[in-house]
Amino acid sequence: MSDFAIEIKGLSKIYAAKKKSPAKEALRGVDLQIKKGSFFGLLGPNGAGKSTTFKMLCGLLKPTSGEAFVIGYDLQKAPSQARSHIGYMAQKFSLYGDLSLDQNLEFFSGVYNLYGAKQKKMVDEMIDVFSFKEFLDVNASNLPLGYKQRLALSCAVMHNPEVIFLDEPTSGVDPITRREFWGHINGMVEKGVTVMVTTHFMDEAEYCDRIGLVYQSKMIEIGTPDQLKELAKSADNPTPTLEDAFIKLIEQYDARKHASQ
Repeated sequence: MSDFAIEIKGLSKIYAAKKKSPAKEALRGVDLQIKKGSFFGLLGPNGAGKSTTFKMLCGLLKPTSGEAFVIGYDLQKAPSQARSHIGYMAQKFSLYGDLSLDQNLEFFSGVYNLYGAKQKKMVDEMIDVFSFKEFLDVNASNLPLGYKQRLALSCAVMHNPEVIFLDEPTSGVDPITRREFWGHINGMVEKGVTVMVTTHFMDEAEYCDRIGLVYQSKMIEIGTPDQLKELAKSADNPTPTLEDAFIKLIEQYDARKHASQ
């Protein structure tokens, strides 16, 4: 059995041309291996290809070419088997706003084939872990933003997936709630869950074991936070931050591309 939770080979996505727009290359020839129980981050500017990568790895979007495997399952040949091992938290709140918090938990536990005593046990566990008790009867649309994010995460993980994809999970959330949120995520990683996340917050990216920098539809660098900082060192900046590294590596890529033209 493979040591890798996620394997990508030459993954590409091209959106076909439409009447008013040309064909668009969203992702080009990405190769990637992520070990089980690790925490991997995707960084990159808007439109770089991060969300496209996520959607293909969750079986929500068909690649133009290449292969993707999650827990050994080929997402082209066995998408339903792969999805049963996946938890996905979308960038935008995607639960049912007209249902109460409790009803959302009941609904999504049923979606994941949890019934009877097993369903009750898991719902009760989510209520306890995420401190939902005082909000059980509140419609999801009326929850404070931090609790919306907690609810979205709880619904994504209640079937105990082996791999969790988090797309900008703390966008718009206050710093205290962000810290609490990452406390939950780090606890899952410690239990052996593989987490892949996109984020714009460099302090969040520091949690990651490794980071992939996506730019102009390509994966231009992969490494630990310290390795990426090392690549960005210069006489003018001997101790770069991760944000410094992010900017420097993109500038270096642009310079190489310009020189080759």
